[in-house]
Amino acid sequence: MILYHGSRVMVESPEIRIQKYNKDFYFGFYCTLYPEQAIRWATRFSGTGYLNEYKYTPNETFKIKRFPEMSEEWLDLIASCRLGNSHEYDIVEGPMANDTIFNYVQNFVDGKISREAFWALAKFKKPTHQISFHTARALTALTFVKGVEVHNEK
Repeated sequence: MILYHGSRVMVESPEIRIQKYNKDFYFGFYCTLYPEQAIRWATRFSGTGYLNEYKYTPNETFKIKRFPEMSEEWLDLIASCRLGNSHEYDIVEGPMANDTIFNYVQNFVDGKISREAFWALAKFKKPTHQISFHTARALTALTFVKGVEVHNEK
């Protein structure tokens, strides 16, 4: 399986970086099946970045959590991770809380909207994908293929 990671730089050796803000599935190295989505990640700051491509070799010994679609369990994990709580998984895969969905998640976490209101707002949003690697062991499943400079088309 081929996965993509968008970044300001070429990333031949993926690593887990502790950032200022918690991400959907906590700190990890995030990839996607969709090159277009990775290009948006790569170009969001300066309009130029790198589309990094990796071969992903699954390993059945990893503890993996998959969300085929947004669900109650997905929302609860994202809310928990956004509050700074870690989890036990090597890899988590599922829909991404993009900018719009993120705002709904944050409003839910902050108690500004109910769970029901979140689902009413989120149900018509475009599908996205992310797979995040949360342990050094999980990163061994990725083999760098290439990095290509990309530009925002706007």
